[in-house]
Amino acid sequence: MPQPVPRLPRSHRSLFLSDLHLGARGCRPDRILDFLRQNTADEIYLVGDVLDLWHPPFPHWTELHDEILALLLQRVQQGSRLIYLTGNHDSAMRLYRGTHFGRIEVAAEVEHVAADGRRWLVLHGDVCDARILRWHILTRIGSRMDWALRHLDERLKRLRRNVDPDRRGLIEALLSGVNTMMALGNGYEIRLVARARAAGCDGVICGHFHKPALHDDHGLSYANCGDWVDSFTAIAEDAQGRFTLIEAEPETAPLPVFAEARAVAAGKA
Repeated sequence: MPQPVPRLPRSHRSLFLSDLHLGARGCRPDRILDFLRQNTADEIYLVGDVLDLWHPPFPHWTELHDEILALLLQRVQQGSRLIYLTGNHDSAMRLYRGTHFGRIEVAAEVEHVAADGRRWLVLHGDVCDARILRWHILTRIGSRMDWALRHLDERLKRLRRNVDPDRRGLIEALLSGVNTMMALGNGYEIRLVARARAAGCDGVICGHFHKPALHDDHGLSYANCGDWVDSFTAIAEDAQGRFTLIEAEPETAPLPVFAEARAVAAGKA
């Protein structure tokens, strides 16, 4: 039986993903990998909390996580520029801010110039948290509670073998609701827009809050990439400078990275 021909990834001018939380219990590496196989861009922005370094003592890491990193490096080798913006869960990466590894750049925040000339401030967004949420001890405690509850949720799903593993459990729904409540309204949007305005930009692109959005409600454009724990969304820019909020498509059959490389090579032949 002939094997289906793998389709080439959809190409964007720029692509913004945030809050992959690689290493955390809530991360869905299968969804991330599938999305990256389906989408590529001239510039790929990883908008913070890419690695989750707050979930000791047992990071949740599999071969899929390795494939994600391998595929991102492959994109760079194919000519994409990769910008890694540090967040609060991967704050250890701040040691590398200002560092360039070829076409890979590590920074706290950057300015993105869109195809239509508009300037966007791009940053993770935790600097605009409500003051109480900036307390380090609170965020550390919350991170460990999240790990424990998601671990419990996984064990409960294994006990109920007839439950769809992709179906959101009660604990996952509860954690999502808590994250929404912790955002405390839309004050963070106003603070981020004010930061972009002070920088002379036309809009702001962030992550952190796990609430995907794209609007002009505060006088400037505001975009939130969403996350890869609950929403599975990203922000994409096309060749004309138009920005859209895109959701991950249904998962496709697994395709090894080397197989995708052959598909890309065949497409360029």
